[in-house]
Amino acid sequence: MRIRSWSIGAAAAVMLVAVAAWADSLRFGQSDVRSAFFIAKSENRNQVHYAVRLDSRCMPSGGSPVFPYWRELERGPNRVAPLAPLEERAYGVATQEVVSREGKGVVRLTLRALSSRPLVIETTRSEGGCRAVASTRIAGVGAQLRSVFVQLRWPLGVEHITLSGVAEGGRAVTEKVRP
Repeated sequence: MRIRSWSIGAAAAVMLVAVAAWADSLRFGQSDVRSAFFIAKSENRNQVHYAVRLDSRCMPSGGSPVFPYWRELERGPNRVAPLAPLEERAYGVATQEVVSREGKGVVRLTLRALSSRPLVIETTRSEGGCRAVASTRIAGVGAQLRSVFVQLRWPLGVEHITLSGVAEGGRAVTEKVRP
């Protein structure tokens, strides 16, 4: 019986270490940009934000600097959490490649939910610190991507996705995409 108790205790300890490592993935560095853009959905007010890890020069840090996380607005204005492994399938980054770390940082990426719509995130230094701007094509024109809204279909599925951003000259652009 004693061996069994130890096994259960060891399994619980391993689970606690795994949960702690998962939660630690949300530590932001001093130069990191916490939100280049976000995804909201019709189900509730929570949002998935896409952060960018940056070095002290505001250049992408590491080989996979862009990562998603939850802003749990239903639980409070400052609550954040990493995506669960199953949520990565819907909101995760499918591919990303650091293209430049000179002059301005450039990361090309695709999201799992929008794999046919490539994105580029450019990073630069600004007066207030580092800045990250996401861009893609919206309604046929190049635009800064500000947000994505997912209209869910009951009981399961997606009715449509709306991309919102700003085109050249400050003109607001939106595009509704059907899955």
